[in-house]
Amino acid sequence: MTEHRSPTATEWLIRQAQPDDVHALVELDAYAAAHAHRRVFIHDAVVNQQCLVAANDHACAGYLVLTHDFFDHGFIALVVVSPTCQRQGVALRLLAAAEAACKTPKLFASTNASNHASQALMTKAGFIPSGQIENLDEDDPECVYVKFLR
Repeated sequence: MTEHRSPTATEWLIRQAQPDDVHALVELDAYAAAHAHRRVFIHDAVVNQQCLVAANDHACAGYLVLTHDFFDHGFIALVVVSPTCQRQGVALRLLAAAEAACKTPKLFASTNASNHASQALMTKAGFIPSGQIENLDEDDPECVYVKFLR
């Protein structure tokens, strides 16, 4: 009998997402599976070369969307990791790749105040609080983070 195990974070290659990845990225993102606007967002990010993916020869573990249009700074618009690969360092590897790909000296990210796991991830990755934005989601402010890169 062979033992099945999930790949570790170090076994995932972080690379630019390709059009052939879009279906797999939608599949691992439960929100995208239920919301057409997220599927369009993923497709557009891949086409515009703004999407990094953690993948191996068999599957995608997660993805990150990096733009440079947040007041002319790098901005992590989204990080999604498959539920089966969470808490294994995949998001940290994606964030590190985003830092390397960022074209500006500051990299911003944000998350809802209610998303404590994402806030802990930002802190673990070396981001610091940079303020908050009210009124995006009702009764759930958006916490903004920054990381100074150079």
